[in-house]
Amino acid sequence: MLMAERLVQGMDVWINTPRRPWEASGTSGMKVLVNGGLNLSELDGWWAEAYSPEVGWALGDGKEHGDDPAWDAAEAQDLYDLLEREVIPTFYDRDLRGIPLGWVARMRESMARLTPAFSSNRVVREYAEKHYLPAASAYCERAANRGQLGGDLLHWQRELAKHWSKLRFGSVNVDPHSDPYVFEVQVYLDEIDPEAVRVELYADGHNGAEPVREVMNRREPLIGSANGFLYVASVPAARPVSDYTPRVVPYKDGASVPLEAPFILWRDPA
Repeated sequence: MLMAERLVQGMDVWINTPRRPWEASGTSGMKVLVNGGLNLSELDGWWAEAYSPEVGWALGDGKEHGDDPAWDAAEAQDLYDLLEREVIPTFYDRDLRGIPLGWVARMRESMARLTPAFSSNRVVREYAEKHYLPAASAYCERAANRGQLGGDLLHWQRELAKHWSKLRFGSVNVDPHSDPYVFEVQVYLDEIDPEAVRVELYADGHNGAEPVREVMNRREPLIGSANGFLYVASVPAARPVSDYTPRVVPYKDGASVPLEAPFILWRDPA
């Protein structure tokens, strides 16, 4: 830690060249930010997330190439080219006052944009706000009234574990030519309370978007079944009907799923 403190205070560009994906995280490069240093690193670890041309320089194509010596040689040449043609000229290109304006612009952008995001202050604050404080609040709620809510949660978990293997899907009906698609799904819950689960239509997200999770509405009980129901949901016909798959997941207000109930039942497309 003491050596790193001296290093990051006394350098202008931090060069880091691991083979992707062997960068553990990149905290050494993060420490450089607040000291005004710039990063020239492989697109791996934190730099794959943080890099843009305004804040530093990058090596590699963001893909994995194993221990291919030809790729190592190509990246070594890229490194020397970057240093010779961009990094060093930018550092020594100075105005009449001796100030490297292009370099200073990168320093300012790097410090302003990256330091707030890649710092222990942000990490600790985010852990506290997203995890520790909600966990403490959840504990207080579950411990109240002699642990009544905690006891209800435990009963819910045990009932799911006891009967989950007996859940099954029946028929699935949908008109592939309608807009929107209207899915009708038969689900048999064995002895599980219908309020203890959710039936969803699921589809993977496109181009990095969040997946689609459309909650289906429970309708009338299925005639002749002990605990079977018809579930209905409509979704836009903007993608193939085959993208959507019905599934059953645990549900209880205040519970963390799947952490506290690691169950899921997918409808087999076959």
